[in-house]
Amino acid sequence: MSLLEENQATDLEQMVGLTRRRFIGAGALCGAAMFLGGNLLSRSALAVNAATASPLLGFTSIAAATSDTITLPPGYSASVLISWGQPLHNNAPAFDPSGHGTAKAQEQQFGDNNDGMSLFPFPGDDNRALMAINNEYTNYRYLYAHGGAPQSTEDVRKALASEGVSVIEVRRKGDTWQFVQDSRYNRRIHGNSPIRLSGPAAGHDWLKTGADKSGKKVLGTFQNCANGKTPWGTYLTCEENFTDCFGSSNPQQTFDAGQKRYGVVAASKDINWHQHDPRFDMAKNPNELNRHGWVVEIDPFDPQSTPVKRTALGRFKHENAALAETRDGRAVVYMGDDERGEFIYKFISRDQINHNNHKANKDLLDHGTLYVAIFDAGDGDADHPKG
Repeated sequence: MSLLEENQATDLEQMVGLTRRRFIGAGALCGAAMFLGGNLLSRSALAVNAATASPLLGFTSIAAATSDTITLPPGYSASVLISWGQPLHNNAPAFDPSGHGTAKAQEQQFGDNNDGMSLFPFPGDDNRALMAINNEYTNYRYLYAHGGAPQSTEDVRKALASEGVSVIEVRRKGDTWQFVQDSRYNRRIHGNSPIRLSGPAAGHDWLKTGADKSGKKVLGTFQNCANGKTPWGTYLTCEENFTDCFGSSNPQQTFDAGQKRYGVVAASKDINWHQHDPRFDMAKNPNELNRHGWVVEIDPFDPQSTPVKRTALGRFKHENAALAETRDGRAVVYMGDDERGEFIYKFISRDQINHNNHKANKDLLDHGTLYVAIFDAGDGDADHPKG
């Protein structure tokens, strides 16, 4: 599950007698309650509020519709902030909707298929902010002129360039927020960007490759799902379905239990990068897989900074990274594993958060304790525990 060094202080918490199904049901209720003003509402109260024009939500409900358009309540409006392929800087190439655009161009343009995102206001300026936005995956039928799976190394590079994270500046003008093209903060962190590995797994033999014998420098983040925002002003992006991007040129390739558990197959999962880029070929670079599946920390206010994969937060198909703080001031990160039949995690930092000096927290997520909650009563069956 988590690729950690043998001496990593990792504790195990088991919640016995609570099935995953019951937990998710309770979590959905609590989540809805927090969304509705932070008050814990009963199930009946939630049903009443969902069926009426609740003053807590502040708008009139809209009718169900199947039309391919945005439907808004009276008094609300919508506008496009930024679109896939929009150049982040004035000297970047314009988007080519024909699919003939290059990988180099895409590396300078807003990424594809948004997922989690966070807003980072500028201190002392209510009309200016940065946004860090996940670009989880791409659609080949729009990405390439041929509309099919990658057919070359350039095609793979372009797919990698469309995923990752986009950081943009936005400014408020009147009642709307607008994208600031050519802001010095605008940048892409994509599937070919240099990223540093840190924490207990950095430098481990399982993370070393022919291209990186140190096991501390990796190219790229992709399949980025959900997110987290730290109290010290950084963005956490979560690598989710990373195993789908790997395959093998050897159809008889064997996979260990951990690889099978996360669904690695020789044919990959309709992504097919391994056919044109040996980095994703398990027969040629088996350790490359281990270098993905982490939480990546990005400083949006420092466009020259190198993103960091925080290995102390564990390696799995990360769905999110929700931040909290303990009573004694330490950071807590709650994370979910989106692979079927897996668990949820909690990381508590060893050191306290320094709220007066954000730079002092730059390695806070490298040291702490990682807990896992297993909902199977110890019998290996998460949905049907004994008793």
